[in-house]
Amino acid sequence: MRLLKKFLVITAASLLSMVCDMAQADGLADLKAALVRLQGQAPLKATIEAKTWSRQGEGKDLEETNGLANVAIDDGARGLQVLYSKEMLSRLELEEHAKEKNSKAKTPTLSAFKEFNSTELRPMISASGSMLRALDKHVLKSEKVESYNGKPARLLSFDFPIEKLPEDARKYVKKFEGSLDIWIAADGTPLASRAIQNMSGRAFVVVSFEQKNESESVYNQVGDRLLTVRKETKNSSSGMGEKGESKVVKTLQVQS
Repeated sequence: MRLLKKFLVITAASLLSMVCDMAQADGLADLKAALVRLQGQAPLKATIEAKTWSRQGEGKDLEETNGLANVAIDDGARGLQVLYSKEMLSRLELEEHAKEKNSKAKTPTLSAFKEFNSTELRPMISASGSMLRALDKHVLKSEKVESYNGKPARLLSFDFPIEKLPEDARKYVKKFEGSLDIWIAADGTPLASRAIQNMSGRAFVVVSFEQKNESESVYNQVGDRLLTVRKETKNSSSGMGEKGESKVVKTLQVQS
């Protein structure tokens, strides 16, 4: 019994020490150091799947679309190569042909295809660069110890000042809220993130609008790379009598 009590006391002290060490650490510095460390160029082969959904309009003008597509990527000495299967290319051709005949034809592959351009793919296969750029636009608000998936972690919370919006958009925005949460491991490696932006305003005096954007990402370290293995983006907007919603879920799976 004494040995059990002694073990419990030591375990509790160790956990308390670990929590205190995490709380005293500079999470932002640790995060930036990890992002610099994880900008590797080791060869990578993976598959990426994109599922999209959107709904525009209301009533008889309501239009809803779903999309699904996937590609293989090979990032190596020759650069990034995006490989489209013969099956996918055949589906694209059939959907393009159907769209020419009927503008309302269902085109799920075409709908998701835009998610595979270089701008969308880079943050999936090399997340460090995009996160470092995001940090330049955010201001650290708080840091606290908070578990992630049942494991010890730190949560860094940031504000996104309205001054960081593009000037041509900022002049129309009257209300704005922007935030970024990043969960990091003890060594600063990102585990997950959530970004939210809500804005409303008025353009051309009479046109009011509202827009909400939310993005959640899950990360994984593979060698010297930081990968985004899952990203879910939700958008909703209203203005000029129109309403719209959209959702995109992208997942990455490393191939051996």
